[in-house]
Amino acid sequence: MVDYSVDSPIRLFESGSILFYLAEKFGAFLPAEQPARAETINWLMWQMGSAPFVGGGFGHFFAYAPFKIEYAIDRYAMETKRQLHVLDTHLADRKYLIGDDYTIADMVVWPWYGGLINGAYDAREFLNLSEYRHLERWTKCIAERLAVKRGCIVNRSTGEPGTFLRERHDAADFDRAGQGQSLNGIIDKQASAPPARSG
Repeated sequence: MVDYSVDSPIRLFESGSILFYLAEKFGAFLPAEQPARAETINWLMWQMGSAPFVGGGFGHFFAYAPFKIEYAIDRYAMETKRQLHVLDTHLADRKYLIGDDYTIADMVVWPWYGGLINGAYDAREFLNLSEYRHLERWTKCIAERLAVKRGCIVNRSTGEPGTFLRERHDAADFDRAGQGQSLNGIIDKQASAPPARSG
């Protein structure tokens, strides 16, 4: 991503860096005061280091590898469950990762771990995901946010007409994607659909 809104364009890459930059630029979703600011950055960095074990490790060997390797599946399943336990324990007495406020930490963690809770890799039973009650509650809470619902239909190219938006350049793109349906109808369909599998 390149920010051309400044005199000297700023080049950005990696989701954590992009979220951090945008949060600072717009003064949103990143607490200004300590210790909440440090805690948000901690969780942002935690996701950057942890998620590859979920997608590239567990997801690959469990769902996509051309043949099953028991050791690899078991190794990454145990690491994934450890991470799920860390999140579930942390969320036991918090609405969001940093307490009562939704932050970039929630934004970056939710697609990976909320995705597992919502059925990514068809691993709910294998990982016994119903045991992570606090993580399930957090996943549902975030999924109900309008901006999250809208974001879930962007950059998708398949599904029922009106349930995906290949590109988004303007807020009106959501209305055009609906082809006469209300935005809430489109979003509710998408939110109730199982997540798309990707390799």
